[in-house]
Amino acid sequence: MILSGKQIKERLGKDIVIEPFNEGQLNPNSYNLKLHNELLVYEDNILDMKKENKCKSIIIPEEGLILEPNKLYLGRTKEYTETDNFVPMLEGRSSVGRLGLFIHVTAGFGDVGFRGYWTLEIHCIQPIRIYADIELCQIYYHSIEGDYDKYSSGKYQNNKGIQPSLLYKDFEK
Repeated sequence: MILSGKQIKERLGKDIVIEPFNEGQLNPNSYNLKLHNELLVYEDNILDMKKENKCKSIIIPEEGLILEPNKLYLGRTKEYTETDNFVPMLEGRSSVGRLGLFIHVTAGFGDVGFRGYWTLEIHCIQPIRIYADIELCQIYYHSIEGDYDKYSSGKYQNNKGIQPSLLYKDFEK
């Protein structure tokens, strides 16, 4: 079951937190999230799963920023979210996808109990100018059946900004 927009609004402040919340971003069964003005790009062309890969920050200027194809940009939502009792999911808006802009390569699936900003894995088919504060993606909520453990990973929980891959920490165990 997916929550309706009315249910999302009704559960705000209880088991769903979206800050800031703007009713104009509420859809029939999802809520649009906006792009923050900062992006990260990896500095090296070859990335290594076993090590921390260095990133540099790019600020999206008011006149927009042209993204290049075949390059991964990490962004984040302006909105902070918390979710209990539901599985949060993230998808790109269809209007954005129809421009050949993808907002997550593989990580649209959230965990029950996640608290933080969503890191977006942004990739484009052809050059495209993007802007901060655009409603880029949408969050929606699935019900979960049975007992569950809340997300408690120290890697991404309670993040304050864009989170590059922390996969290298799995190799340190």
